[in-house]
Amino acid sequence: MKRRDFLKYIGAGVVGTGAGFGIPQVIKRPGGMLFPYLIPPKDMIPGVPSWYASVCRQCGAGCGILVKVLEGRAKKVEGNPLHPVNKGGLCARGQSGLQALYNPDRITGPLKRTGERGSGRYKEISWDEAIKTVSDKLRELGSDGNADKLWLVSSSERGHLGKLAEEFMAAYGSKNHVEYDLFQNKNLKYAGGVTVGTEEVPFYDIENTKYLLSFGADFASTWLSPVGLSHGYGQMRQGGGRSSKRGKLVQVEPRMSLTGANADKWVPARPGSEAVLALAIAREIVARGYYQGGNAGAWTTLLAPYKLSAASKATDVKAETISHIARELAKTTPSLVIGGDSLSSYSDGISGQVAVNILNHLAGNIGRKGGVVLNPERLLKAGRRANLKNRRMSRFIDAASGGNARALIIDNTNPVFTMPKASKVEQAIRNVPFVASFATFIDESSAMADIILPANTSYEDWGDDFPEPAAGNGMATIMQPAVSPFFKTKSRGDIYIALAKAHGGKLAERLDHGTFAKYLKKSWKKLYSSNKAMAKSALTFADFWNRLLENGGWWPKNTSRPRTKSVSVASVRGYMPKTVAAFGGDKSSYPLNLVVYPQIGMYDGRGANSSWLQEFPDTMTAVVWGSWVEINPKTAAKLKIKEGDTVSVSTPEGSIELPAHMYAAIRPDTIAIPIGQGHTQYGRIAKDRGANPLEILPFMEDKMSGDIALNTTRASLSRKGRAKKGSDSSLVRAAANNDEHGRDYTKIISPASFAKIGKEDV
Repeated sequence: MKRRDFLKYIGAGVVGTGAGFGIPQVIKRPGGMLFPYLIPPKDMIPGVPSWYASVCRQCGAGCGILVKVLEGRAKKVEGNPLHPVNKGGLCARGQSGLQALYNPDRITGPLKRTGERGSGRYKEISWDEAIKTVSDKLRELGSDGNADKLWLVSSSERGHLGKLAEEFMAAYGSKNHVEYDLFQNKNLKYAGGVTVGTEEVPFYDIENTKYLLSFGADFASTWLSPVGLSHGYGQMRQGGGRSSKRGKLVQVEPRMSLTGANADKWVPARPGSEAVLALAIAREIVARGYYQGGNAGAWTTLLAPYKLSAASKATDVKAETISHIARELAKTTPSLVIGGDSLSSYSDGISGQVAVNILNHLAGNIGRKGGVVLNPERLLKAGRRANLKNRRMSRFIDAASGGNARALIIDNTNPVFTMPKASKVEQAIRNVPFVASFATFIDESSAMADIILPANTSYEDWGDDFPEPAAGNGMATIMQPAVSPFFKTKSRGDIYIALAKAHGGKLAERLDHGTFAKYLKKSWKKLYSSNKAMAKSALTFADFWNRLLENGGWWPKNTSRPRTKSVSVASVRGYMPKTVAAFGGDKSSYPLNLVVYPQIGMYDGRGANSSWLQEFPDTMTAVVWGSWVEINPKTAAKLKIKEGDTVSVSTPEGSIELPAHMYAAIRPDTIAIPIGQGHTQYGRIAKDRGANPLEILPFMEDKMSGDIALNTTRASLSRKGRAKKGSDSSLVRAAANNDEHGRDYTKIISPASFAKIGKEDV
């Protein structure tokens, strides 16, 4: 017997031998193996991990990651230190990504609906049956001359998967493709088109700025690219970049976020007044002679209505504070102004983002290091997303409600959960005769499908991304599988290709790519052939492709000077708000402004099925495993509401119940609820936990950009009682609370009394 065979048999028979069996018996009846690979595959050394460079898909930032794989199992995710977006960092959602890969509620194979739509009751079928069922429906629709009644609602894809989806719809004969995610920064992009001529997210060079004015941009938690922007902020605060001077942050928002908690100054402006405040600051810059650019007279005339006294009254911010911010912003070089989700979430969201760009123009920040850097043209042209008007979800809702949507494909997005209930998107989907879904989990939207085609997780799939914002250069990130698919799932790209092949005709010819992996590599070969910088970086495409996979992407050093753009008075004249953004609801019946916001762990709700993220304490409240409403203690005292009480939050659209949390860092006229909980599907961890504030919001979609205004309604509070401790509706915090249990060890002293005490007594 050879030594190799002997070790093989011993390894295979460890369990059997322990039970008293001899080697001959083990050969006949091998027991279970303690080691996955006794004879490892080629290029694998047992006990030595492999690292695969890929891209994180837990939000839209496009951070680079490294996936640690040991003997065929993904063990850990870390940030890619070579990646210019996140520079090796990774947020909590990125770290918890493997929870999706190993989630017990993943869809393991194709499903066919057996119950009512939305019930979540399905039976497993074969891939052949699933593909045939969908392709037959599409063929039937096309043969009846109704190809234009096929709709595709997909997540926002910046890479070649999005391009493939467009090719699929075009070849089929339909222009009805809507890309939808709750946070797509559409108002920000549209404002960029209005002011600087480009509908893209620029690079905000926080690292090199010395004065940062933020209107509701919570970049430390959820806005745009939290890891990359937080890294830049850390450098700014340490005096990095141009000089050793420590940068200053001023945060304007009605409810203090994590970014606000890190600011030098928090300005709690009245909700909906931020655009007026920004333009009042702009007026001060021009009126005080701080603006050194051209056309000063026209700017003076345009900004004349935003006088200090009127703006102070409208925003509830002192006139001297407005004047002081204007002076600091204009006199500090370089400076930077940014506008976040809360600014975009009002009914005048575009006006707010336009006001931010006006401020950056007047302060000379556009095209300057430490300011707003307009990225070079992206490698993959963004023309397919240029017309934001055609990306409005209301187009699909109107079509489905009117009988002009006969078939629907939902690809990796969950509008039933992430859109206000008042949008009636669920009813619209119910009106569509046939619905197919590409999904990894049965969520609220995929539960409406007749057929579910299960998709790989990002750790099992090929893809690429062209991050927005990039890092000031034309960059791209590659996504590659770190492990083989665990179940009978497929790449979303392969599903499109399989449907096209089964359909036949022009659609099959157009999408004759074999597999999505081949399509992706072929597409990158075209980029390599047409891009001089790529061609110079490697002698052959094979070498270039290997480096792409090794590094996790391609990011050439940008040697060109930042593009400069001037904002003209004529371009912004139609976007100047006359008043503060309106909040719906009678003030006497609904006395409070309701603000909703993405929570750091749940984000738009996609993190709710991760036990790690449910257990991850909210950074501002330390609440875990549930929802809450934040109330100023003064407001709570008037309503006789205490910490942990169950309260009903009512708006003209409905009401929800959730526990109260006393939050001093919010305006007394405002309450806030995080988004992400309140699922009715999405697996055992997420289902029936907390409340979804989107259910009680009105539906207001910007007609120009398609962005959904979330902060547009007033609300009322009423105490319902005390939740039973440990129940699903109770408030659970992962930190010590303020209850001293009668020990009275915290002493309180008034400012006046403190002033009388000598320093030696302190």
